Amino acid sequence: MSRLNDLIRQVANKDAQLAKDLQRETDALADRRAFGLNFERHTPEAVELPGRPVRKNDKVRVLPDRGESPKQEDERLFRVIKTYSEDGTMWADVEAVDDPEEGWSVAVEDLVVVAEFRDPIYPGLVSTGKVERGGNKPFHTVINAENYHALQALLYTHRGAVDAIYIDPPYNTGAKDWKYNNDYVESDDHYRHSKWLAMMERRLLLAKELLNPDDSVLIVTIDEKEYLRLGLLLEQCFSEANIQMVTSSIKPSGSQRGDEFSRVEEFIFFVMFGESHPATSTTDMLRDADGDTKLATVTWQGLRRRGSTDWKRSHRPNGFYPIFISVAHGTIHSVGDPIPLAQDRETVEPPEGTWAAWPLDPRREEGRWQVSPDRLREQLEEGTAALRSADEAIGAASIVYLKGGDLALVRSGAFEVDGRDAEGKLNVLPTALATRKAKTMWLMPSHDASAHGTALLSRFLPERKFPFPKSLFAVEDTLRFFVTGKPNATIVDFFSGSGTTAHAVMRLNRQDGGRRRSISVTNNEVSAAEQRGLRAEGLRPGDPGWEQWGICDFVTKPRIEAAITGVTPDGDPVNGDYRFIDDFPMSTGFEENAEFFTLTYESAMRVSSHREFSKIAPFLWLRAGSEGRRIDDISTGWDVADAYGVIANLDLSEQFIKAVEAEDGLTHAFIVTDEDRLFEAMVRQLPEHVEPVRLYSSYLRNFEIEAGRAAAR
Repeated sequence: MSRLNDLIRQVANKDAQLAKDLQRETDALADRRAFGLNFERHTPEAVELPGRPVRKNDKVRVLPDRGESPKQEDERLFRVIKTYSEDGTMWADVEAVDDPEEGWSVAVEDLVVVAEFRDPIYPGLVSTGKVERGGNKPFHTVINAENYHALQALLYTHRGAVDAIYIDPPYNTGAKDWKYNNDYVESDDHYRHSKWLAMMERRLLLAKELLNPDDSVLIVTIDEKEYLRLGLLLEQCFSEANIQMVTSSIKPSGSQRGDEFSRVEEFIFFVMFGESHPATSTTDMLRDADGDTKLATVTWQGLRRRGSTDWKRSHRPNGFYPIFISVAHGTIHSVGDPIPLAQDRETVEPPEGTWAAWPLDPRREEGRWQVSPDRLREQLEEGTAALRSADEAIGAASIVYLKGGDLALVRSGAFEVDGRDAEGKLNVLPTALATRKAKTMWLMPSHDASAHGTALLSRFLPERKFPFPKSLFAVEDTLRFFVTGKPNATIVDFFSGSGTTAHAVMRLNRQDGGRRRSISVTNNEVSAAEQRGLRAEGLRPGDPGWEQWGICDFVTKPRIEAAITGVTPDGDPVNGDYRFIDDFPMSTGFEENAEFFTLTYESAMRVSSHREFSKIAPFLWLRAGSEGRRIDDISTGWDVADAYGVIANLDLSEQFIKAVEAEDGLTHAFIVTDEDRLFEAMVRQLPEHVEPVRLYSSYLRNFEIEAGRAAAR
């Protein structure tokens, strides 16, 4: 390595950037593990940005002629030297990144901007529609974006504040199911697994910073192609977390694998941080997984102590006392007090008209009751203890009572009670209670991806196809283990596909009145099969005729809208009923709100000079909780909404502070200033519970830091 470093220093004298690139690659090699999971972390990754305006200094690719498919030579990168207009056509002078001596002029419409993941980005968000049926509830958010860049953007709004991340990443089947550097990764690619791991690691490291370190969970589903490598990658990225893997049957009919066993399962990794752990459930997900809610009931225990030890009178003399039974009615008259160990029970005089029942075993040996007289009197009064039978001839009685967890649940009102039965004890009805610990093998009929993924999606989007959507109820159950006690949880899915995670969060909210919000990130990729036909029509990425068939616009957004409204994109009521846990017509929809955005790429100079506020405004709203009115314009100098305020003209600070103090639920104040003194003066005037954020330095710094980390990886 020392010789390599010497050579790199020599190169630096002639080409500083080349030396920097070489140093990054040698650092990556030096960082390889002697043991564990090794892969090419330095494999470059870049993404095309169709529709992004071409600007000076941008990296670009030259698009193939309309009607033609991309070729290998089309993957070269060029840098824009300048743009200009000539005869009504916009042109760009470009030079090759790998050979600055090579360059020419290209029509701007034939260029697409490319972002490498070590380049700084300055994202914005543009709203493309919304659905409002949830009153003042927070908004679910859908972002059309490259998910790596979306994760960087979310670090500005949700760093350390996410409760759960659920992702269903590409399974790397080799069947053109995902792209790396604008190329589909196929089964004959020798770097197929390395590319997949590099792609996943970059995103998982960003996801780690989003999650609340004290109590949160990352959930990743995968099949047999990559589950072993994924397990090692998770161990290496999240060594401090508790990691478990669950095997879940998602296709009982089986998926054929050539001459191999027919596959019925997938694997779910749970990466639990801090205090996070799975809640108890109404089912163990294995033995009682009949697809319907398993009803819990109480167990009435015998009051007389049984067993091989600790059951005799002598073991606990205070547990030996009489229960007086009415001769006329055969009911409990009263409960006596313990008698000394040396006293003969026959010397106890029962109240008139009663006889004494003692804790005697079948051989008439003296035993003991399991609770004190005062406790028994209390439980008899409330109906959680009762006389089942009595035998005056032998002086014994059978008393039943509720103990421990059952007693606590009944007293808390968790069980439904319908009066008392003939014995006088509470008539406790079977109730859906989460009392079981789930197992690591799931055999839930509701998790069948064919019936409750593909078929269910077709009800909301008739005639629209999406490959292998998850069962809605599988995602719902998986999340429930970790957000059931968090009604305000934030859940992120940055491989959101058809939008199942957002749909599942809405189901969970309906079941317990929660205000959970989801953030779904998906791109607008068009499938490989559809691309061929669109190219034959002369279309290219970025054209409206191309983009309308992308995942986000064609599937994700309309699915979430249909779920909320209960109406398909064609205007028909959604046909069918939801099942499991919460049964109701799909056409009812949900009382939820959702807004759809597209991620944009802005100029740092324009942002810092306050010329792109409308693109930055959604980030401020998201950071403040994505609820209530959004501040999209501050031409008046300042504005205060439900959860946050923004001030750009600090001469109006007195009015702004008064408005902030008058808004009860306000949590953030965004202050536009470059001057430290003015910012600090504003901070001193704000209420203590309001978080001050400095624009635009905090925004710009966030993305510069993330770009630096990406370059180092």
